[in-house]
Amino acid sequence: MLITAVLLGSVPQVSWLLPGTWQVIYSLGIFSSCRFLPTPMLAAGGWYLVTGLTCIAIGDLRAFSPLVMGVPFGLGQLLIAGVLMLSGREADHEQ
Repeated sequence: MLITAVLLGSVPQVSWLLPGTWQVIYSLGIFSSCRFLPTPMLAAGGWYLVTGLTCIAIGDLRAFSPLVMGVPFGLGQLLIAGVLMLSGREADHEQ
């Protein structure tokens, strides 16, 4: 939230960076938590990193497109849910 406030307050002309920046930050959070998460969660971190960098590479107001913002987050959340669901089932079978 602070990054959003600073970018919009200081340089609003680069607001198109926000969707990609948030995806990259989200990937960093996943990578930093991977020690405590199932190993396949690295795929979700990689997904958010690649889509965030792609969003930044687009380089203009198209970054605010619902397809550019919504699809990566939606698919990433489905990937995270799938990883957690499958790892939960594996943990149940081990007991």
